[in-house]
Amino acid sequence: KSGIRHLLPENILLLSGPGCPVCVTDTGYIDAASAISDIDNVIIAAFGDMMKLKGTHNTLMDKQAEGSDIIVVYSPEDALKIAKENKNKDVIFTAAGFETTAPLIAATVKIAESHKYMNLYFLTALKRMEPVIRLILSGEHMINGIICPGHVASVTGSDYFKFITSEFNIPAVVCGFEAADITEGISNLLEQISGKLPVQFKNLYVRCVKDKGNKIAQEQMNEVFDIVSGTWRGIGTIEDSALILNEHYSRFDALKKFMPDNNTLTAASDCICSEVLLGIKLPFQCSLFRTVCTPHNPKGPCMVSSEGSCAACYMYGGR
Repeated sequence: KSGIRHLLPENILLLSGPGCPVCVTDTGYIDAASAISDIDNVIIAAFGDMMKLKGTHNTLMDKQAEGSDIIVVYSPEDALKIAKENKNKDVIFTAAGFETTAPLIAATVKIAESHKYMNLYFLTALKRMEPVIRLILSGEHMINGIICPGHVASVTGSDYFKFITSEFNIPAVVCGFEAADITEGISNLLEQISGKLPVQFKNLYVRCVKDKGNKIAQEQMNEVFDIVSGTWRGIGTIEDSALILNEHYSRFDALKKFMPDNNTLTAASDCICSEVLLGIKLPFQCSLFRTVCTPHNPKGPCMVSSEGSCAACYMYGGR
């Protein structure tokens, strides 16, 4: 958006990894939400970006048009309000995100328990960043440096990402989201890559990120969630990469309540979102890009959300 890609020399390439929660949410998750929306006296509460993500056959927006009771919300706390105002219906919140949103969802679950909300459930698709970064760096890649997600680091702490440098010997920085933050991060990485600075991990976002992160947020996550293997759209199953409600809070698990025998499916696609997410290809190398796949008619998950790399490339260009 700031035009940074166009200011860089052609031998410097910025790749967008799997940092968009909507982009990595599996097809089976949308299928499950769609199936639950068909049940009588059920309200689905979902973030706006999740409404446009396609499952095997439908999006939640399609289901809403067909008559399913689906409400767009802006915070997990909105689901509490909906459940309170509709005590004769079951409310399911589509809880997707990374370590950034997981603490707020955990806090919402705890509020639901303490206030005895018997009609509120959570359909979780929460992911952890470390396992997917390890997966990318353990295989073939073209990565010389990494800008780590500052919003995740504000919760987990910058130390969470130090393994990138200590184990893989790749320069890495945590930086903010303003243009000056990003250019500072790129500059630091280039100085390391060129040998002007030693290879190191650097936290450049000290105004928001501490070494050990937000202890209260971490305690909320640890109290409510267990770490399990998770399915990433276009990538597959990654060990220890997902967060699910633990046994104490399992009463709020929407899958256990409404779809105990659920088997998730992954639909085939002609788009190359998986390769884009893994940093192997760029959005405009996809045959669908700008032809049949646009933000108004997304064919792949990377075009659905404004945070998706294909949507960003469509809006602002890429090299």
